[in-house]
Amino acid sequence: MTAAATTRMVIRGRVTRYRAVPWGLGIWALVVSLSAVAAEPLTPWDVARLRYVTDAAIDPAGNRIAFLVAVPRFPGRDPDGPAWSELHVWDVRSQRSRPYVSGRVNVSRLGWLPDGSGITFLAKRADDQFTSLYVIPIDGGEARRVVALKSNLADYALHPNGREVILLARPPKPQAKRQWEEKGFRAEIFEEEPSRVALWSADLDPETDDSPVMWDLEGSWSEVHFDPSGSRLVAAVAPSDRVDDQMMFRRLKILDYTTRRITTSLDNPGKLGAVRWSPDGKYLAFLSGEDKHDPSEGRLMLAEVEKGTFKPWIPDYYPDISHIEWWDEKTVLFVAEDSCLSALGRIRTDQDSPEVLLSGTPIWSSLSLSRSVKVAALVGHSWDHPSELFLMRLESQPEAQRCTHLNPWLKERRLGEQQIVSYRARDGQTIEGVLIRPVAAKTEEPAPLIVAVHGGPESRVAHGWVTTYSNPGQMAAGKGFYVFYPNYRGSTGRGVAFAKAHQSDYAGREFQDIIDGVDYLVSQGWVDPKRVGVTGGSYGGFATAWCSTYYSQRFAAGVMFVGISDQISKAGTTDIPEEMYLVHARKRLWEDWQFFLERSPIFHVTRCRTPLLILHGKEDTRVPPSQSQELYRHLKTLGQAPVRLVYYPGEGHGNRNAAARLDYSLRMLQWFEHYLQGPGGEPPPYELDYQLPGDSGMNSEK
Repeated sequence: MTAAATTRMVIRGRVTRYRAVPWGLGIWALVVSLSAVAAEPLTPWDVARLRYVTDAAIDPAGNRIAFLVAVPRFPGRDPDGPAWSELHVWDVRSQRSRPYVSGRVNVSRLGWLPDGSGITFLAKRADDQFTSLYVIPIDGGEARRVVALKSNLADYALHPNGREVILLARPPKPQAKRQWEEKGFRAEIFEEEPSRVALWSADLDPETDDSPVMWDLEGSWSEVHFDPSGSRLVAAVAPSDRVDDQMMFRRLKILDYTTRRITTSLDNPGKLGAVRWSPDGKYLAFLSGEDKHDPSEGRLMLAEVEKGTFKPWIPDYYPDISHIEWWDEKTVLFVAEDSCLSALGRIRTDQDSPEVLLSGTPIWSSLSLSRSVKVAALVGHSWDHPSELFLMRLESQPEAQRCTHLNPWLKERRLGEQQIVSYRARDGQTIEGVLIRPVAAKTEEPAPLIVAVHGGPESRVAHGWVTTYSNPGQMAAGKGFYVFYPNYRGSTGRGVAFAKAHQSDYAGREFQDIIDGVDYLVSQGWVDPKRVGVTGGSYGGFATAWCSTYYSQRFAAGVMFVGISDQISKAGTTDIPEEMYLVHARKRLWEDWQFFLERSPIFHVTRCRTPLLILHGKEDTRVPPSQSQELYRHLKTLGQAPVRLVYYPGEGHGNRNAAARLDYSLRMLQWFEHYLQGPGGEPPPYELDYQLPGDSGMNSEK
């Protein structure tokens, strides 16, 4: 019996209090006994129609909340593509919401005019050639375009006077270059052609004919914010807008708005997250890596603007901070990732330890604070629902008030019980994860298990909604599987040391944690060790390939998505070489060829006896599709185990379009059912039936 097998299970039941409020024509109860009222488990077609809140911004007075709703296109019924993004507004007083910009729209980057009279957003509407800045009046009227360039706007920052704006956009292509491209001269000079996002200033006054002006500054800019006086800006600059530069080399600058020149540099270490001015303009709070090797931008820093210095604000606080807003001139409110749970806390400038206001669930993913009255808008999800809008009145006892119920039909679905489990790895390290139990086990005998490994690995799986098109979650639980999400070494939410613990050790202790987790679940008598499958995307795809080769004797099926099979070729083809070096490998390829070779699944390919389904986006630049083709070709040549490779044209590092997402869900479940519950042997048919069960014709949403 392994050390993991002797460890008792820990179920952490801390839950944030929240209550439901009226929405539409009904009131949905907080606590619903799903097993008593639901008739059917969750299906791939259900997942394909889930709506969820993606962002929220509260107005200055705290009376209304603008929020974005992702509305998926239903496969086979709607034109294929990614989900639409609608703008809705929640009225705090009436506790009602209504759509403001809806239908076939893609709204992003929400904001408010300083006086609260209108909502600002980015969109490409009607005859727009590029994404532009719009304003819609809060009291009625059509949205109007206020600024447009000859390139897509990436972001913006409104001046406190409400009449001026800073824009972020790429410089438009020179006319001569566009003309030659139209004649067929489209050669691409790899990483040498200019690639950056510039700062522009513009006037929102419709009576002004002045065109936006591009600032004469080097580099690629992002994360721009005015100070409260409107005389200064803080922004991040990187050498280019390439992914690697944006991840690893963005540094903070303070600029004078009048002269358009940099006055102060704050050389934040490593990765950079959110940045916020204090209400009096004396301080900057920002999120950063602890150092250049920190995989996460989860450390809270406090900068004194006049001195141009900064320091770690709460160095002994281990959870990763993900969102920040100033409460007053001396206090910051924050959201933190606390292992598998979530926390809401605050910290003063004269303190070095925070006050935690709420801890547990929901899992928060967005924070917007109204300063005039202490009201916060948050986006949160829980084990029984995807992301919804929440409201908190912070001056009284904090309580999370759920505002929206975007998927009321979920109450008619039976979901598997979900819990946090804790176990000890072979070296004594405590590992946590999220476990979903089968919806309805047919017998008391051990059931099959699917291990779902998250990517990154600088990420985590929280005790919230964990079912997506590529994460089996409740879809698999409804078919009789246990589903386990391990937060192995390298995961976030448990401090810098834990997040760094996988570095320079590809597939070592990090993936041993996964095996020890399986042993633990088997030791409890829940899981059949002969019917264990593994899946994951990106770094989770690497884990799947490793488990299907090096640990093949432990896994009866694998589904690998945009995963790594050859660390040598990956090092020279990925779009994040510096990120891979600084926060993962910690060594260059030429410094240790043997390490990169032996930590590649293809090096262990002769061990493979695990039936493996490989899926990949054909336009992936993070993990090029050749990674999947290499592994497929070797496995096919050996002929020791069934293997299938599926490409998704037009998709990159993850599927965005509705049809590709549904296809993925169906193939993943088909593979696991065939090899963990069914006859096994030769692969199941590669052709799928996309028709919604019960439909007599083409798919229609029910």
